[in-house]
Amino acid sequence: MTTTSTAIPAEPSLAWPHFWMKTVSKILKHLALSGLGMLFLFPFAWLVLTSFKTPGEIMMMPPPLFPKEWQWSNYIRVVEEVEFFRYMGNTLTLFAAKAVGAVLSCSLAAYGFSRLNWPGRDTVFVLVLATMMLPFQVTMIPLYITWTRLDLIGTYYPLVVPSWLGYAFSIFLLRQFFRTIPTELSEVARIDGCSEFRVFWQIILPLAKPALITVVLYEFVWTWSDFLGPLLYINDMERWTLSLGLLQFRSDKETFWELLMAASTLTTLPAVVLYFFGQKTFIEGIATTGFK
Repeated sequence: MTTTSTAIPAEPSLAWPHFWMKTVSKILKHLALSGLGMLFLFPFAWLVLTSFKTPGEIMMMPPPLFPKEWQWSNYIRVVEEVEFFRYMGNTLTLFAAKAVGAVLSCSLAAYGFSRLNWPGRDTVFVLVLATMMLPFQVTMIPLYITWTRLDLIGTYYPLVVPSWLGYAFSIFLLRQFFRTIPTELSEVARIDGCSEFRVFWQIILPLAKPALITVVLYEFVWTWSDFLGPLLYINDMERWTLSLGLLQFRSDKETFWELLMAASTLTTLPAVVLYFFGQKTFIEGIATTGFK
């Protein structure tokens, strides 16, 4: 007697359909993000490409996307006529002085608000944050009168000194980061005989490098793009920053669009390059301060 066994068909695996759906979903998300990124990148790309064009190509209708002949001489003319390197040196000098002051003052204030217990600490911190609601235009006239009476108009002191007194935003950012550092580290250091300043200098600051670099990057962007402050306080062309130099060049070369685009590209490029190389540290500093 022979018995015939019928094979039971295996159920179709759901792994492959799920894998393909997940892959297609990822591809669509990346395509959507890439398209959005290209949309935001297009104005900067148009700026750079226009800086290499001739006046005739800029006035063509419709204007070509890429130049027929790349005019590198536009950048040479800008560097020669704008005194670009002098203004860049002034801006970098101003940034260095402000960055050092911001890191020292804001880190000390943030340490006091996050790691020390003293009466009225939270109330004072709320008052510090409240200063962020005051735009510069509100305090501009009283500050100008103050610096005039101190006979410091025409120098960098009105721009540098406020950085050594702390920024509310940077204090808040560093405070949030300091609160993520375990308090046990400070307690062990105090037991070993460390003073409060030594705990701050040798333990907290080395662990807060991402947040400190983030403060420096913010300071660079603020200094590099600041126009109203230098316009208000600096009246000597030898001390002008890039923003003032670009304004003067724009008024002198109003119809030379290729030169204006080249000057704008040279002014914008350092901030873009700095963020490109420091974006990992910048994102890390922001993500660990309670903003994510």
